[in-house]
Amino acid sequence: MTDLRLVLRSGGDALDRPVRWVYTTELVLPGRYLSGDELVLTGLMWRGGHEDPDRLVSTLVEAGVSALGVGTAVHGVVPYGIVAACLRHGLPLIEVPAEVSFGTVSELVTRRLMAEGTGAPGTSPGRRHRLLSAVAGGAGLETVVSVARQDLGRGCWVLSPTGRIIAGGQDGLPDGRAHALAAEFLRAARLPHVSRTGPGYTLLPAGTRTGHRVAGWFLACEGVLTEVAEHVRESAYELAELAALERARVEEGRRVQRRLVAELADLTDPAEAASRMRACGLAPADPYVAVSATVAGVDRPDQVGCAVLDELLCGALEAAGAGGAESGAAIGVAGAEAVALVPDPGGQGAPALVARMRAGARRLEPGLRGQQLTIGVSGPAQGPAALRGAFDEARHTRRLGALRPGPVHLLTGDDVDSYALLLAAVPAAVRRSFRERLLGPLRRYDTQHHSDLVHTLEIFLDCSGSWSRCAARLHVHVNTLRYRVHRIEELTGRDLGNLEDRVDLFLALRAT
Repeated sequence: MTDLRLVLRSGGDALDRPVRWVYTTELVLPGRYLSGDELVLTGLMWRGGHEDPDRLVSTLVEAGVSALGVGTAVHGVVPYGIVAACLRHGLPLIEVPAEVSFGTVSELVTRRLMAEGTGAPGTSPGRRHRLLSAVAGGAGLETVVSVARQDLGRGCWVLSPTGRIIAGGQDGLPDGRAHALAAEFLRAARLPHVSRTGPGYTLLPAGTRTGHRVAGWFLACEGVLTEVAEHVRESAYELAELAALERARVEEGRRVQRRLVAELADLTDPAEAASRMRACGLAPADPYVAVSATVAGVDRPDQVGCAVLDELLCGALEAAGAGGAESGAAIGVAGAEAVALVPDPGGQGAPALVARMRAGARRLEPGLRGQQLTIGVSGPAQGPAALRGAFDEARHTRRLGALRPGPVHLLTGDDVDSYALLLAAVPAAVRRSFRERLLGPLRRYDTQHHSDLVHTLEIFLDCSGSWSRCAARLHVHVNTLRYRVHRIEELTGRDLGNLEDRVDLFLALRAT
């Protein structure tokens, strides 16, 4: 394929290896996601100079890949360590010029594979031709899935990790089945995965460019593909790859907007902000809410965060009856952060949108596996002059949410009013010290005298200082309660009749 201007850097004597699929990844060690005969493409985004190239290459060789393609957009050249490792292991190494996108390579190779396979023995001669014709004719993914269903002879759907149906329609999927399959996709130890739900489904990855499932699509086919004819299995894998190509094509078209929105998030000049908004297809005079999202602990936080935010917004806007293009929502990537501007027609802070996004984010929890998704949503912003403040608010709430334990947090400006977020902004060591100074004497007294002063304090404050209600909840006489409160005041040096002292003790109880 001379038009691609690819350069062979090693493995010239092994070019007869078959290529089954193209796999694009930025994982340091992607071997567990490979099943053999792939052309692996990577930009080495993760490379910091201290990684072991030999370990990467040996992992690919063990997985049975056919060749490694390295893009030069990030580092300018293919690092010498990678070249040397490929020479040692006899792995063909292909240099991909910076101006050639991996999407282009993947699409051309896949089309060549499909074209060469139309007359292969044991396959349906017209099967690949029909799929290829549909793609070449500009058909959308929905049409491609419809064509593939005829060859598969069974239901198939392209789904998102939140259970949103990308293509294939609702027909044949019972209520709740898409969400259940998405949960299995996120939890599965490896893919393909066979789900025994209902009639049984085989789940194949379809467009997990970042290597992280919360950022990918998947194909669900009825039945167990290991138990069907080979040409049916091939059709399913081809459909999954075409879904990945379609997603890459759409994402490529959004690249300019992604950059413009990221720049817009940091502009302070209203006139320039208005100009950038128009360039992004946004109406400057309309009200918007700003969104900031990060996924901590992943290899490509920018790409994963962008894909996750895109998925949550698409799902929320579709549920509201607005598609992505009609809605005017725009997403960008700024460093490790994904940002977005979302229409707020009523200027009320889009509470319904936030609720739908929060529900979608919770569905991603099984796929995070120790990582954390945090999203901040601003209040309504009217006009370009208010955008910088809205993005600052969204980022602030997102950073506060990141201090909370747990895998998923979606916060709005209203949530910042909570004392819990205020405490979360305080370093853990300071919280522990504050708690120990105020409550340490009570805990030690309870331990030595087998008493319950800490619990008494908590109930007393929960009852807003009401003696009768507190005594009733503790099942003690009021005089007993007064004795305990007096002891608490002696040990802590605080007056429970004083509001400021009550607040200090309340925060100490919550400062975990």
